[in-house]
Amino acid sequence: MLFSAALLLLVLHNAVALREDGDLMSFVTLPEVRALKWEVTYHDRERVGPRYWFVAPYGQISPEAPTQKYQQYQVGPYIYDGEGKLVWAGPVQYDYMNVFDFRPVSDIDDEVELSFILNWELDGGGKGSGIVLDKHYKEQTRVYQPDEMHDFNMHEFNILPGGKSAVACTYHPQVANLADFGRPMEESWVVTGGFVELDMKTSEVLAQWNSKDAIALTESNMFPSTRGTPHGNEAGDFIISLRFTNTIYGISGETGQIMWRLTSGPEGDFDMDFTFSKQHDVKFVSSNGTHQVISMLNNASDERGNDENISSVLYIEMDTVAMTARVINRINRPDSSRTRLRGSAQTLPNGNIFAGWGERGYQSEHAPNGDVLMTARFASTRYSTYRAYKYEFIGRPAAPPDVVASVYGTNDDDTTTIIHVSWNGATDVAGWNFYAKADYRGGDVLIGHAKKSDFETMYIVDGYMDWISAEAVDAEGKAMGKSRVQRSEIPSNWKAVGFQGSESRPSPDDPSIINKVNETTEGATGAAGDKEVADKETTETTDGHDHDDSMNMDMDMGSDSDSDSPQTYADAKEVAKAVYQASEVIRGVGRLLIFILVACSVGGILAGAWRLIQKRKPRSYQHVLSEDGLPVEEIHMRSQAHD
Repeated sequence: MLFSAALLLLVLHNAVALREDGDLMSFVTLPEVRALKWEVTYHDRERVGPRYWFVAPYGQISPEAPTQKYQQYQVGPYIYDGEGKLVWAGPVQYDYMNVFDFRPVSDIDDEVELSFILNWELDGGGKGSGIVLDKHYKEQTRVYQPDEMHDFNMHEFNILPGGKSAVACTYHPQVANLADFGRPMEESWVVTGGFVELDMKTSEVLAQWNSKDAIALTESNMFPSTRGTPHGNEAGDFIISLRFTNTIYGISGETGQIMWRLTSGPEGDFDMDFTFSKQHDVKFVSSNGTHQVISMLNNASDERGNDENISSVLYIEMDTVAMTARVINRINRPDSSRTRLRGSAQTLPNGNIFAGWGERGYQSEHAPNGDVLMTARFASTRYSTYRAYKYEFIGRPAAPPDVVASVYGTNDDDTTTIIHVSWNGATDVAGWNFYAKADYRGGDVLIGHAKKSDFETMYIVDGYMDWISAEAVDAEGKAMGKSRVQRSEIPSNWKAVGFQGSESRPSPDDPSIINKVNETTEGATGAAGDKEVADKETTETTDGHDHDDSMNMDMDMGSDSDSDSPQTYADAKEVAKAVYQASEVIRGVGRLLIFILVACSVGGILAGAWRLIQKRKPRSYQHVLSEDGLPVEEIHMRSQAHD
């Protein structure tokens, strides 16, 4: 029996592998999810933090046509663990639309929540919005740009401390005179960059800044657009990075005036010994009034060419009294290449640096001294993520776990139930307890446990288990959530799939009987083992034997009986079959008895009612008029019809 189950496992493993299209994941429990796979390399695992990755893959910036939404992938928000294993797939929740700047945020309340920018809609029906989800993945807030502004900009949704407002980028298409270019008689459309501070509850504009009157058109090196990302500090001032002026601007939170320019060009206000260009994700790291440390991804290139040979993360200390700027840390892209588009740089609590290099989701983690600790990228060459973040997060989905069970077998004594379970978005799940019931009214019987080592867990148990549920447990064995009870899927025609039993189909087993037989067998063979499987370092079968993870699948097997045991598996099957048949008879008889009792009761009630009517007939009140001049019954019946 154990051999046949293992052989079946190999067949299933190959079948699943064929479904995965190489660079995409697929799941039995969530067939609608097609998540991107990762290629992960650890260079020094001991120094890498344990947090989760937050990415939002997309194929193209513009919204995709509806016909493209249902290709074999989904764009949108995803959470992965540090191994590249899926934790949460969110595209279905937002109709497979592009999402940008997806990350946890701790500035709203005591709970860490999730924020992101939802792309504008293809048909112009929506301009996009900033969205906040709670740890249950339920939408809490949706923030919109004012009607007169462009669609919600994809670059930044930065919730400020306290969670009452957020900063977002803005674009302002407008007509401008070209006098700065020596052509005062001409006008042209230009797109100026800026930012807006929005109330998180009402979307009211609290403050805004536009570069139109503050920055000359001649500072730009790209036409027609100037892209920027804003970030605020504790003093209430802002920095805005305009990629196509190669400049970072300090903006006064009180007056809106430019306080300083950090740039390699002649307009710069700082004495600096380095260069940068086409930068992304500039933000404050620290500030004490006179000295400010900022971080950025120095792209040093764009679609038109290269300014430097390699992209890097820069940490810059600015002295706003002496007006000097110095690089205090430089982290070069690990593959010595360039990030022409996109990108992000994040300082982790332990001092490590986490960089998102954009294309193919390429990301890396570095020690403070620059040592490369980890690199990863999408297995697919088709998709990128605008930014990548690494954060702590606790996810507790409102929906229960998803479980699917299927029964296979070729004869009465050789049936197997294969169970798959997942819980989309749940963090901290250490393992799964699996339960079965003899019938829908029966009590749950624990039939096994498996450690969780991937998004979806497989468990294999001997016998035909008909009513299945699964319970998630944490590292201490505490219950976290339980699935709904699901009936096992069976072939519509057992004979067609090779079943050669004494009857046309096998009978479901009583899990309590099978468990008792297994316990007796284990006692006789001396292989009882430790039943506290949740604390085991290896996946353990219910026969007490340990099995390693050489198959690289998250699974466990049910028990197998020795031929010399006092009571064989076949004996148990016969007992279970008899019990099942008896219970069916009892249920049938019970239904018949209930019908008879109900029929008798209804008959008695009708007879009594008829006698009562006959006695009361001379005193009938059908002719008694109401205030409306209608019989009371007619009023009553009319009211019912109306209701």
